[in-house]
Amino acid sequence: MRDSWGQFGDNGKTRTSLHCHMSQKLSPLTALLLTVPPLLWAGNAVIGRLVSDLVPPVTLNFLRWAVALFILLPLAAWVLKRNSGLWPHWRRFALLSLLGVGCYNALQYLALQTSTPLNVTLVAASGPVWMLAIGALFFQAPVRRAQMYGAVLSIVGVLVVLSRGDWAQLLAVRLVIGDVFILLATACWSWYSWMLTRKDEPEAIRSDWAAFLLAQVVFGLAWSGLFAGMEWGLTDAHITWGWPLISALAFVAVGPAVLAYRCWGLGIQRSGPAVAGFFANLTPLFAAIFSAAFLGELPQLFHALAFALIIGGIWVSSRR
Repeated sequence: MRDSWGQFGDNGKTRTSLHCHMSQKLSPLTALLLTVPPLLWAGNAVIGRLVSDLVPPVTLNFLRWAVALFILLPLAAWVLKRNSGLWPHWRRFALLSLLGVGCYNALQYLALQTSTPLNVTLVAASGPVWMLAIGALFFQAPVRRAQMYGAVLSIVGVLVVLSRGDWAQLLAVRLVIGDVFILLATACWSWYSWMLTRKDEPEAIRSDWAAFLLAQVVFGLAWSGLFAGMEWGLTDAHITWGWPLISALAFVAVGPAVLAYRCWGLGIQRSGPAVAGFFANLTPLFAAIFSAAFLGELPQLFHALAFALIIGGIWVSSRR
């Protein structure tokens, strides 16, 4: 991998760029860009749970990206041409698509099949730690003390949501295979996010968000199609077509796929992966709010406490 992608961290310009990302302050626009994805991802988790009896989890991931492909084609079909500059960089896009398109959501949907929402969001709360660790180990990004403090605050905020203000609930948590799936998904997403900081592809593709995403989706469909084929070959998979499933596919393709990836990519370019990782911890908070809305429960005091802790973690980690 190192020969294919270049020596990680050996490029002085890359190190300078990463240092700049780590020290940038958050602007309101950057904060908004990084808040939209967890909001949509929370909805994605709810939808994934609702349609779990209608479509197999890995197949759901394949179908969402197939729909996203048709959304993106009218916007950036030129990137698939032979002279677009995509194909000389196919290894980079194959890896990006494996991590971000082929694995991340497939593993998340699998986790929701075999684990409880409490366990899934608890394990996913390790996101900031993965971001900092991968950045330090493979991208020579320094870990500042403020980021360590921010990680602690952010994770405590997530634990407040998961425990619903009762810490005894956390003591009853037991890890199952679904927790392993979401742990792998979080690691994949962290690596994907750091790879976005390496601008190795042609500027024409990098500067066109639809082309950049379409380049990933094309390779990602091959990965997710392979995984879906394995799912159908190894399990008794079946699909129950109807308006509920069609509506769900429309949402997960337009929102969590296209729109969320667009905002996440822009946010990372502005703030860097380490800061962006803390915003991902807003996902369980939004999921708790959505669950409360669907169940008819009013927000509780612990929701406000968790929100303050998570936002505090973001603010502390992004300070100069």
